[in-house]
Amino acid sequence: MKVMTVIGARPQFIKAAVVSRAFRNHRPDVQEVIVHTGQHYDANMSEVFFEELDIPKPDYNLGIGGGTHGQNTGRMLEKIEDLMISESPDWVLVYGDTDSTLAGALAASKLHIPVAHVEAGLRSFNRKMPEEINRVLTDHVSTLLFAPTSTAKQNLIREGVEEKKISLAGDVMYDATLFYKEMAKKPDSIDENFGNPEGFVLCTIHRAENTDHPARLEGILNGLARCAKPVILPLHPRTRAKISGFGLSFPENVTVIDPVGYLEMVWLEKNCAIVATDSGGVQKEAYFFQKPCVTLRDETEWVELVEAGWNRLVGADSLLIENSLRGFETPGSVFDLYGNGDSAFNVVSLVR
Repeated sequence: MKVMTVIGARPQFIKAAVVSRAFRNHRPDVQEVIVHTGQHYDANMSEVFFEELDIPKPDYNLGIGGGTHGQNTGRMLEKIEDLMISESPDWVLVYGDTDSTLAGALAASKLHIPVAHVEAGLRSFNRKMPEEINRVLTDHVSTLLFAPTSTAKQNLIREGVEEKKISLAGDVMYDATLFYKEMAKKPDSIDENFGNPEGFVLCTIHRAENTDHPARLEGILNGLARCAKPVILPLHPRTRAKISGFGLSFPENVTVIDPVGYLEMVWLEKNCAIVATDSGGVQKEAYFFQKPCVTLRDETEWVELVEAGWNRLVGADSLLIENSLRGFETPGSVFDLYGNGDSAFNVVSLVR
């Protein structure tokens, strides 16, 4: 059996790492063909992940990135369709909610190739987010939908997806955390004595809803400045350029570093005191390491983290950010929200 895996962005590389390993360990009958769309195309954002996570190098790299959502999705569709025609896969496997996800799912569905969607059923219920559109459309053309949580499964059922298509598989990111956490490494750019006895804030900012709006970026930076803790901010070049272009500056307590590899990010998550992020994946990883998370968005797909008391939604309100970073009391209890670490096995066992 041949499975074509379509990936293109950092979180997808991590998810693909554990599922590809499960294919190798448990499904010798499967030939996996990996297609990297090129959505994240520089070395820090792409190549390093394949090296350090021991992901098989892609069989194809389409080199598509840097355009608008429409441009990227359209160009990906054309090239992915050509590959599917030449490779004739039995299944197409897609992850998450990026333009690469949607392009892979649409191309496969129009060629009548079954689609398996890992991380199905997530909803922010904000249709202004490109990711939300990608999720919904991908789910509704998929043959197998692997929901990471019971909330995600219920979202799909409410939308009319047949329950027999849905598997409550757990979250493959939890599998990744369990596998890689002992391999974590300190970023070279972090001084050995960085921080203080109360720990540092780990912050990430990348979503367009924040980076494209000067008032929101200013609110986030002001909130970080007033929290009284040192902050480490691995920053994508695009966000750095936006901050400079808007005439904003970084507070003195914020140390800006280049984007880091996954194992360095794991080190930062393990060693920080608290997380502030607009990333969906980092919200979960904070929980995996039992760190409180302040989410710099107005809504989240991971509603169970808010309900469990480990996550607070603060948007770009500087006062809410400051207060949450200064005094976030977690419930202490860790709940079984994302499976027990065998999500990748659940995925590969059902793709038949």
